[in-house]
Amino acid sequence: MKPLHKIMFATGAFLLANAAGAQAPLAALSQIEPGQYSLTSAGTRSRSICLGDPRVLLQLQHAGAACSRYVIANDKDTTVVHYTCPGLGHGRTEIKVETPRLMQIQSQGIANNAPFDWAIEARRTGACAPNIQH
Repeated sequence: MKPLHKIMFATGAFLLANAAGAQAPLAALSQIEPGQYSLTSAGTRSRSICLGDPRVLLQLQHAGAACSRYVIANDKDTTVVHYTCPGLGHGRTEIKVETPRLMQIQSQGIANNAPFDWAIEARRTGACAPNIQH
């Protein structure tokens, strides 16, 4: 195989491995109970969200944006993901699941050409109102 072909093959294999990894089930997130959660960060007012799909916690700063994700760690209690949102920025989020109703979330990156750095506690406060899950 010529050197250029080797590079192209290696690059293709790397991209396929990362694409597959991004779609793999995230072990820590699979423990999280759906419901109403209070998100609290030091120095800010807490906010409440109805959580159906815990993957929304991976990109709170870029909520709803179409982003690619690369899974850095996928352990029983911890998920770490780097994501990139074309034209919007990128981030790295670590979610530590303490119990199915309590998580610690650290996220940092760039949004709107400015840095962000959050440490958030997510605590389940009850059931969601019908038809409001995210």
